[in-house]
Amino acid sequence: MWVTFLSIVALLLVLDLGDLHKNQKEIEVGESLVLSAGYIGLGVAFGAWVWWYLGPQSGMEYMTGFAIEKTLAMDNVFVIAMIFTYFAIPRKYQHRVLFWGILGVIVLRAIMIGIGAPIVENFAWLLYIFAIFLILTGIKMLWVGDQEVDISQNPVLLWMKRRFNVTEELHGEKFFVKKQDPETGKLASFMTPLFLSLVLIEIADVIFAVDSVPAIFLITTDPFIVYTSNIFAILGLRALYFALAAMVQRFKYLKYALSILLIFIGWKIFIAWGMGWEKFPPQWGLGITVAILASGILFSLWRTRGAIEQTRA
Repeated sequence: MWVTFLSIVALLLVLDLGDLHKNQKEIEVGESLVLSAGYIGLGVAFGAWVWWYLGPQSGMEYMTGFAIEKTLAMDNVFVIAMIFTYFAIPRKYQHRVLFWGILGVIVLRAIMIGIGAPIVENFAWLLYIFAIFLILTGIKMLWVGDQEVDISQNPVLLWMKRRFNVTEELHGEKFFVKKQDPETGKLASFMTPLFLSLVLIEIADVIFAVDSVPAIFLITTDPFIVYTSNIFAILGLRALYFALAAMVQRFKYLKYALSILLIFIGWKIFIAWGMGWEKFPPQWGLGITVAILASGILFSLWRTRGAIEQTRA
């Protein structure tokens, strides 16, 4: 199973880097929508294979995890858009940053899940800690709402600017350049804004993973289901970004649906315990997850319809 999965991921990454985007170019909305639909279709098809090969319960757990991670990735798009806007990264270079960002995500998620799975298996009570954490996170998200984030005050960014040589201007697609140090007069390596944006995107994903990984562990502790549902949802993040970046305001209320979803996922384990169930029924979990996400998307599109009408006017 792992060989099949890793082969598919490797093939997609090679195609993406070698064939689809070997030339730096702007990715149009139409192309990104087609690519995003393709990635979603591939993720769902893999879920159908899991359903057939491992059984209905594993299939439903995979699809629930995939849906949750995909929606959390949509929330991540808003943060990525703010980072690219702050550093004024042209669209034709954004794919390069996102590609290497995805590679980092694949490795980081493997480490987090690889460490977390045996710990959860041996210390099941940690799932209750995860559940309380998700409930509190969901409540906090409801309270904070769509509060703006000031990228310029990010502590990691401020530290990097103090500690390393950083250029103020872009240098094409380069992450690092050689320039004369104004203080020493010697040739030195400088980080470009392109690399700084990559670092902040990686950090943003780690923060999102703190929510998403425990959420999926509360659905299943099978490391194969946890990791594959995560990665198939994340692989389409680049295409999803270019599809949604131009209309992020249409999904500004989706965060509230995500908050409710995190609270529900946290409560599931306590509901199962109170009812004397071994596990919350996966078919119920999948159905409620889809209902919450669909309601959030439709509500957000309805509430922001006025912005589109004003733009047309």
